[in-house]
Amino acid sequence: METLPMTTAKSSERRGRSKQIHTSKPSVVLAFFSCLAWLYVAGRLWQDAENRTLLSNFLKKSMEQRPKVLTVEDKLMLLGCKDLERRIVEAEMDLTLAKSQGYLKNQLLQSGSSSGKKLLAVIGVYTGFGSHLNRNVYRGSWMPKGDALKKLEERGVVIRFVIGRSANRGDSLDRKIDAENRETKDFLILEGHEEAQEELPKKAKFFFSTAVQIWDAEFYVKVDDNIDLDLEGLIGLLDRSRGQESAYIGCMKSGDVVTEEGRQWYEPEWWKFGDGKSYFRHAAGSIFVLSRNLAQYININSASLKTYAHDDTSVGSWMMGVRATYKDDNRFCCSSINRDKVCSMF
Repeated sequence: METLPMTTAKSSERRGRSKQIHTSKPSVVLAFFSCLAWLYVAGRLWQDAENRTLLSNFLKKSMEQRPKVLTVEDKLMLLGCKDLERRIVEAEMDLTLAKSQGYLKNQLLQSGSSSGKKLLAVIGVYTGFGSHLNRNVYRGSWMPKGDALKKLEERGVVIRFVIGRSANRGDSLDRKIDAENRETKDFLILEGHEEAQEELPKKAKFFFSTAVQIWDAEFYVKVDDNIDLDLEGLIGLLDRSRGQESAYIGCMKSGDVVTEEGRQWYEPEWWKFGDGKSYFRHAAGSIFVLSRNLAQYININSASLKTYAHDDTSVGSWMMGVRATYKDDNRFCCSSINRDKVCSMF
């Protein structure tokens, strides 16, 4: 009877130990995961701290290397792109205006300017390869030749026949012109221009650009080869017009644009002249005058100036883009009945 309590006591002790063993396993697992979480958090904190240190060092080094004086790039950023663009556009407009008024530095001036005296006029008479007889008629009528031509230049007036080069450079056409020029010395040969009917509108650009680079004159006159010119009357008219800036002088006209292909004076780009299909005001092509600053404007902007089918309307379109002073003088209307006119049709 005394052994029963002892047995019961031992059995209770074993159950207690087993219960302790079973309850301790979840605690161990929880502790393990807690350690992992702590290690992860500590690692991230350490990594963030290292990144902040690297970033701080980089910013410090950048600040030390930053110049104390603002660079051009910094100033441009402060001004802003829009403001900078506006300033550039205004500067370009001012520069274009200054150039159009003849303000150019280091310009080389040749014949007629070596004495320092400004010429009154350079007269360019358009001619072609097949116009040899017309040239001889001119030389025997209103246009001086030989010593008389030189004396006219001493008075401040230069006259030249204006012609380009053949499409086949150096052929018999070019050689004949060169030979004639060696004898008469009264040509202005436009080396960069191809002498052809379809290239006639571009001839004006080459003539004015070349003439203004060679001679320093008050006026530059374009004359067709089918008119008779009152030279002294023209000289007197131009002499009384000295000092006029931006002068565009001629027999001003306008008219309908010819839209039918095959008709005389057909304009391939007729659609650019609006629904009215009428030309803007321009000087007739037989003879017209430009002051020096307008000729200078053509010289400077020749690469971008648009040409149309005819040289008179082409020049008129260029004059619309500048502050040209239009002078409508009926003395330049060669087909009129005005007795004081300086030209007449052949």
